[in-house]
Amino acid sequence: MIRFLTAGESHGPSLTAILEGMPAGLALSSADIDADLARRQQGFGSGGRMKIERDHARITAGVMAGKTTGGPIALSVENLDHAKWRARDIAPMTIPRPGHADLTGAVKYGYRELRLALERASARETTMRVAVGAVCRKLLAEFGIVVGGYVVSVGNVSVGPSNLSYEERFQAAEACDVRCYDPQTAERMRDAIRQIMQAKDTLGGVVECVALNVPPGLGSHVHWDRRLSARIAAAVMSIHAMKGVEIGDGFAETRRPGTQAQDQLIVEQGEIRQTSNHAGGLEGGITNGAPIVVRAALKPIATTLTPLQSVDLATGRPAATQYERSDFCQVPRAVPIVEAMLCIVLTDALLEKLGGDSIDEMRPRFQTLRRLRLDELPMDNTPWQFGYE
Repeated sequence: MIRFLTAGESHGPSLTAILEGMPAGLALSSADIDADLARRQQGFGSGGRMKIERDHARITAGVMAGKTTGGPIALSVENLDHAKWRARDIAPMTIPRPGHADLTGAVKYGYRELRLALERASARETTMRVAVGAVCRKLLAEFGIVVGGYVVSVGNVSVGPSNLSYEERFQAAEACDVRCYDPQTAERMRDAIRQIMQAKDTLGGVVECVALNVPPGLGSHVHWDRRLSARIAAAVMSIHAMKGVEIGDGFAETRRPGTQAQDQLIVEQGEIRQTSNHAGGLEGGITNGAPIVVRAALKPIATTLTPLQSVDLATGRPAATQYERSDFCQVPRAVPIVEAMLCIVLTDALLEKLGGDSIDEMRPRFQTLRRLRLDELPMDNTPWQFGYE
């Protein structure tokens, strides 16, 4: 129902996104987008570039008089760092960095200069994903859907079980520079990042993202590409440095017997409820009304101050990598990026379910969605036959 494209290079003049399929009548301003762009630039362990950029989204199409028109929305963010590169003679880059798209990009496109891959493969591109996600977040909020996230591990430091509600976790994490809701664990994470900075190395970690108040019935089990679990996993895995995705308890489910791995059902005042949320809000690729819980595993950034072994493609001789400015730990900054991709997928699924060219058309349809109530799930309770010839 919606689709978006991004364009631009890490050190080019600007970044661009076009978002198509948003309904008309949604109140939207640059301030709505800039709030999430600022969040993306904040986090302990960030590199030097975050001191340079002050991202601001300029809306150049699809929004008139403060509301979406139903036409494609065009967004642009200026790269302030481009001023340093505009007239510079670019030194040849011929030593691929392990873990980046330098070598694979050259193989794929036949580049004779590795920076051509670096510029587009850079995580700077996620600026526009966050911008698009902020637009989608605004639409989801119209229907009471809330998306938030936090860091659950950095390196070997992990947060333990918590009695905090998801809303309390979101709030506490947002007030923390490592985006962890537990103060003691957050300090241990800072220590781990400080140590890795002194070692001239990098650290990865895990982000947990949660969507609240998502109605049941989004997605479908009837085709592989309509399963919402698959769409979420693909969207999250498309983020730079991402190496794994879990929905619900994920891999932990493999260590439980089946009787302990399922979310059993009860009825309270005519409403069907799950006794747990091992499935993370999705069953058969369809939302079941419980919070959607997604965990994303980010590898350590491949750009390290300590050189890595590589090959100079111009000479064929062994060579050490050359450092490109980067984060020491990108995990805190990844939280709004994962949130953005989840917002985009959920917006697409909601529009698929509701249809409508405007917010005013969508609202009454949302109110009539089938819920997990016995009186909305009448069963015929009579024998039947397939009836195929």
